[in-house]
Amino acid sequence: MSIKINKLEIENVKRVKAVKMEPAANGLTIIGGNNGQGKTSVLDALAWALGGERYRPSQAQREGSVLPPNLHIVMNNGLIVERKGKNSDLKVTDPSGKKAGQQLLDEFVEQLALDLPKFMEASGKEKASTLLQIIGVGDQLTELEQQEKEIYQERLYVGRTADQKKKYAQEQPYYPDVPADLVSPSDLIKQQQAILARNGENQRKRDRLNEITFEKHRIFDEMQRIEQQISDMQKRLAERKTAYEAVAKDEEIAMKDTASLQDESTAELEENIANIEEINRKVRANLDKAKAEDDAKVYANKYQELTQKLEEVRDKKKALLDDAILPLPGLSVSDGELTYKGQRWDNMSGSDRLKVSAAIIRKLNPNCGFVLMDKLEQMDLGTLREFGEWLEQEGLQVIATRVSTGEECSVIIEDGYAQGQEQAAFVPRKWDEGGLL
Repeated sequence: MSIKINKLEIENVKRVKAVKMEPAANGLTIIGGNNGQGKTSVLDALAWALGGERYRPSQAQREGSVLPPNLHIVMNNGLIVERKGKNSDLKVTDPSGKKAGQQLLDEFVEQLALDLPKFMEASGKEKASTLLQIIGVGDQLTELEQQEKEIYQERLYVGRTADQKKKYAQEQPYYPDVPADLVSPSDLIKQQQAILARNGENQRKRDRLNEITFEKHRIFDEMQRIEQQISDMQKRLAERKTAYEAVAKDEEIAMKDTASLQDESTAELEENIANIEEINRKVRANLDKAKAEDDAKVYANKYQELTQKLEEVRDKKKALLDDAILPLPGLSVSDGELTYKGQRWDNMSGSDRLKVSAAIIRKLNPNCGFVLMDKLEQMDLGTLREFGEWLEQEGLQVIATRVSTGEECSVIIEDGYAQGQEQAAFVPRKWDEGGLL
């Protein structure tokens, strides 16, 4: 059972002279009045009575009063909480009459229920941390968020590097008319020497042809001389004829050998040798461009892999929160910040902030069924009504203040008194489990 406040009596605390009231068990109980009349003093007195010395006002006794503070609170489980006497000592009495102290109260009183501004003024990350701890996924989500942060930073670096590599590759010159590999000067020289050797062989054959042709002409001239001297040179003539026929055959063979000969040009190689540095510069440029493009592709692929990992971590975070039992539908944590209906704290309406706070406080300590709230004048009447209806549905008791004297107020404080209780000093009384005797 969640513990709530059934009845309260307060005298001589801060601005309060004498106030007694019975808050609604569920929903809103609004303490109204103008500024400076003692509304907030009622909440401060309740916080002091239930929360202990840490909530004692710096000037607890009402200014001008000769009587010390007197607080008397009855909880719905029959527990009676009192502070009275010169030192405002705490006295806690359970329904059986046994005495207890602050330790018993601490079992069901959630500190944030007494000090709501402490939660509302906390940072977004602190609120998120509170929520995550009470639903039991704080450590897991912290680990996933760390993974998400590390992967995001790595992906950011890879993405920037990929862009730089791609830009560098695009800026590199490319020469389509050069070989794929660097040109070796020694290879070109060897090629040139081989051509020169073949050309030299061709020239040797041409020289041989010239020699043979010259020999034929010489023999022919000699034949003419021999024919003139035929009578004396018959034998010599026969020999020359035979030699002539042999040489003619050699000539025929030589002519056939030389007919298909074609000299190769070394001009291109000579030009390449002369321009080898320029050619190799272009080849290196092409190789650099190709490497830059490959590097860019590698980083682009890595970026895609990291993007997929990042999405997987974010999906795990979402699944973790989706599976958690949250104190309020629509409540979640995004990027380490508390959100409600997709809105961060600074974008929530005032009523949504109070609703979120009340739900989290209840989850922090399910035994605590009440929350103290100050300054509800930020809500219009329609929103106030909706908030009250939600509290009733949730079985939560809220005792709140509002600068107003309208009908929405459960009690109006004026000059330290609840209207209708003016000048009526409270008489010591006894309480039973059901109420005032």
